[in-house]
Amino acid sequence: MTDSRSGRGSAGWLVGIGVTLCLAVIVMGGARGDALVASVGVVGLALLCVAGPIALHLARPAAGSARVREIERLIRELTEAVDHLSEHQALSDDARRVLNRQRERELLRRAIEEDITQEDWDAAMVLVRELAERFGYRADAEEFRARIEEARYETVQRRVDSAIAGLDALLEACQWDEARREAERICRLYPDSPRTDGLRHLVERSRETFKRDLERRFLHAAGEERIDEAMELLREMDQYLTEAEAEPLKEVARGVIGRARENLGVQFKLAVQDKAWQRAAEVGERVLADFPNTRMAEEIRGLIDGIRERAAKIPG
Repeated sequence: MTDSRSGRGSAGWLVGIGVTLCLAVIVMGGARGDALVASVGVVGLALLCVAGPIALHLARPAAGSARVREIERLIRELTEAVDHLSEHQALSDDARRVLNRQRERELLRRAIEEDITQEDWDAAMVLVRELAERFGYRADAEEFRARIEEARYETVQRRVDSAIAGLDALLEACQWDEARREAERICRLYPDSPRTDGLRHLVERSRETFKRDLERRFLHAAGEERIDEAMELLREMDQYLTEAEAEPLKEVARGVIGRARENLGVQFKLAVQDKAWQRAAEVGERVLADFPNTRMAEEIRGLIDGIRERAAKIPG
């Protein structure tokens, strides 16, 4: 009976010591303003709250001296662990960094690898400087720096290639306003790439080249009496030429317009004579659209309704 009481008394005494120690650590952490030290004490206290009742239970009369010794050993180990944590927290930041040097190096390396994979170059460079300056691994840092610069260059080149290909497609489609905006966007995104320097000028040069080609094709079509083609080119040129630029072409344009009007007039008369009402309606519509203020258009307006009715009666 005496042994069992002694065993329970020893267990209770050891638990009490552990609780006191943990409370001391908590108080010390609070006094120093060190939340981590206080946290260690809280963790130790929590462990004792779990282990204490177990120890007291095992130290009941049936436990025997062997179990009491086992309980004492466990509590002693717990006390030593709390002491070790307290000593570790008492170390300076520099001392802890030396102890954790290898582990922190591996953590930094993994973080840099993740940033490279995610193409977060600036974040990776910050960690590289940390690796070199705080931990002294300059060889590792230089290796990472070279990898980052190479990966950044290759990625930017791919993106610039893709963007310029999209710009070329806009130029090919003669979408000049969209191409101008796209060129400005590319220059803003990749200001350090030498391939983006002349993109704005490229758009303007492409537009000017297209405009000169229109003029050349128009003059060839007019000179070769390809009046319909010349008229289509003349309409397209109207979107590009200023009044001053159009001045040298006015005489040729008048001739083309006159010939086009005459040709339509002849085609309309022949269609009416041949009673080809659908054809007559189509040519009449073109005259009204292209030459609405001419005498010929006025004459066609008086006939077009009847021609449309006749054309509508023709079986499809």
